[in-house]
Parts: sequence; C-alpha cells; structure tokens
Amino acid sequence: MFRRWSVQRRLTLAALLCALAGYGVTALLVTPLVHTLATGFLTEQTAGAARRIAFVVERDAPGRLRPVAVTEGTDLIQVVDADGRIRQASPRLTGQPPLSTATASGTDARLDTTSCTNRLRGVHCLITVGFRAHVGGKPWMVYAYTPELPWYISPWYLPATGLGVLLLSAVTACVAWLTARKALTPVSAIRNELAEITATDLGRRVPRGRHRDELDDLARTVNETLDRLERAVEQQRRFASDASHDLRSPITAMRTQVEEAMLAPEETDWPQTGRRVIEGLDRLQNIVGDLLTLARLEAGAPGRHEPVDLARLVREELVRRPERKPVETRLRTGVVVEGDALRLSRLLANLLDNAERHADTMITVTVGEQQGQAVLEVLDDGAGIAPEQREAVFRRFTRLADSRRRDAGGTGLGLPIAREIAEAHEGTLTIEPSERGARFVLQIPLISS
Repeated sequence: MFRRWSVQRRLTLAALLCALAGYGVTALLVTPLVHTLATGFLTEQTAGAARRIAFVVERDAPGRLRPVAVTEGTDLIQVVDADGRIRQASPRLTGQPPLSTATASGTDARLDTTSCTNRLRGVHCLITVGFRAHVGGKPWMVYAYTPELPWYISPWYLPATGLGVLLLSAVTACVAWLTARKALTPVSAIRNELAEITATDLGRRVPRGRHRDELDDLARTVNETLDRLERAVEQQRRFASDASHDLRSPITAMRTQVEEAMLAPEETDWPQTGRRVIEGLDRLQNIVGDLLTLARLEAGAPGRHEPVDLARLVREELVRRPERKPVETRLRTGVVVEGDALRLSRLLANLLDNAERHADTMITVTVGEQQGQAVLEVLDDGAGIAPEQREAVFRRFTRLADSRRRDAGGTGLGLPIAREIAEAHEGTLTIEPSERGARFVLQIPLISS
C-alpha cells in the first residue's frame, strides 16, 4: 500500500513519525525536570506554612496557643514541644503521634526531610519541613507535611502531555504536508510540461526556476535530456531519410534488371545479369555498412583509447591498400595521439579513397605537428573543390558532379564518416586551400597535450 503513496504522503508520514518520536522523547526527558520543579514548589509552599506557624507558636506559646488552621494550602501540621508531646495539630492529624522526631541541628532553624508512615490513608511518604521555635527557652518543633509527588506528577499530567505531543505532531505533519506540496508543485509542473513536450513538440523546453536550487538543476537536466532526445530523434529521422533515399536506387536498378530478364528468360544473358545484380548488392552492402557506421559514431558509441602513432598508421594503411595511384609520404615520427586505431584507419582510408577518385597523377600524405596538435594531410593533384562547396562534401550523400563522373559506385558517406571520427577524437577535419587539388587536413590533440 505504501508503495502507491505519493511522495507528499510519504514525506508527511515520515515527518509525523519523527515528530511523535521526537516530542515523545522530549516529554520523557522533561518529566523528571518537571517533577523536580514541582517538588521544589511544594516544598517551599510547605516551608511557608511551617514558618508561619512557628512564628505564631514562638509568639503565643504556651499560654495562648490557638488551633492550627490550614495554612498555605497545607493541612498536615504538628506542633511538638521539647518533651516530644503534640501541643497542636491540624484537623487531619488530630490524635496522631508525631510523624517525625527529627530536629533542626546547629544554628539552622529549618529541617528538610522525608517521613514515611502508614497512619494516613492513601499516603505513604511525606515531604517534611520543620522549623524550630523557642518557647520559654526550650526548643519546640513545628512540622508541616505534604504528600510526595508520584513519578507521573499528577493524574492529569500524562494525558495532558500525550495530548500536547499529538497536537504538536499534528501541527508538524500539517506544516510538512504544506511544505512538501509547495516544494513538489514545480516538479508536477515539470512533469506535465515534459509530457506535453514529448507528445507534441520536442523543440520546446521546460522553464527554469527563479532560484538556483535543486528544482532548477532538475529543470536544467530535463532540458539537457530533451536536447539529447531531440538530437537522437533527428538522427533517427535523418538515418531513415538517408537510407530510403540512397537504398532505393540500387534496389530499383536490381529489380528492373531482374524483371527485364524475366520477360525473355531464353534470350537473357544470365551470367551478365547475375554480375550486375551482384554489383548492385555490393553497392547496397556498402551503403548499409556506411550508414550503420555513421549511426554508431553519431550515437557516441565508445571507441578504444590507446596511443596511436600516425606515421606508423599511414605506413600500415598504404601497405594494405592496392596502389592505384602513386602516393608520396612526408611522415614525421613520434607524432602520437590517443584514440581508436581502427577508426583512425577508417578515416585515413576514406580520405585516400576520395583522393584516388580525384587525383590525376599523385597523392601526397603528410604527418606533422603544429601548436600541440597532430596534423595529418591528404592532398591530391586533381581539380580541387570550390570554396563554396568545401562544407557541402561533408554532408551525407553529397556527391559533386565530378565525383559521380569518376566513380558512379560511391556512397557519398565516406567524408561524413571521416569527419565524425575526427570529432569523436576531439579533432577537426577540414578542406584547406592549396595550389592544386583538394587538401584535407585532420588535426587531433597530441597525447602529450
């Protein structure tokens, strides 16, 4: 049942239980103090009665003693002469022997003690205060008694204390309820706004609070999550759009080829048709592979982190590749970056593929460093790329006319993948001016930086 309770109810219940425990413990700790204070008050009240009677006895005894009346709220009083005889007593103690035989000692005329007796109904121990009175040169004692307080002080004390604990706990619970409701109101507003945003427009954001507190941090975190969600949804839409855009062409071509062959199966050159279909499947496979690679990079899939020597990486890549066009290298040793060697090899391979597609006679690969950055350049001696088109080539499926003419089987995803790999390594991939051809420049922080 408690799992279905709201946070406001749970906080209120927790506050109520804590208040009950706290106020209850406080009441238990305060009770002895109240008992001590009440006992002291009764003792002084009793002492006032004994002092008053002692003054009267010292003034009027022995000849003019009057009956002892209730004084200062005390109705248990005895006047004992020097021989231990009762000379006067309050009505409740008339006929009773002295309840105490203790006397004040020394120069102190006051006696504070406790007397226990079974002669009084419902009373066992008494707070006893005695005062010495001099009558005819002999010491008399005036005793005033009052029953000791029980540990619970009074029959009304425990109910009153319990009621006070309940009332204070109820007030605390009400305050906790109101505070929790006020504190959670912005959370409810954020929840409702977030539900509306996710259902209608991911471009909207949750409003920030006026105070820089935890609720404002929550709103900021929600907005950051919405930013990531919007980017993810946009990437998904773009992936679907790109896939449907470029997968349609090879599929349509293969379907057309097969349908044409089926119209006249006896006259069809099936081996040639098979080769064309395989070429279309290869192109389709390349597109799907590049799209998946690009999707993983954009999703922030973690790569390996290891030292990578760029000069060594270039040499190994050139050894693996068939030499279609001559490649000149200018490699500086000791240029080491931290990253994923496989992804950096893919970046270099894409740049070399692009250079081979556009170079006339020569490709130049340079590795160096500049201002704390490792620099990898791939330069071809082709026609180059116009300045206004240098950013366009990094968009998906963007293939310039010259590129389509030189290689109709390209996917248009090689350079976007290369840039994503560069950005995943906290670097940049740009096209810089050159005297001839296209000059691609990769910059990645050196490992020492």
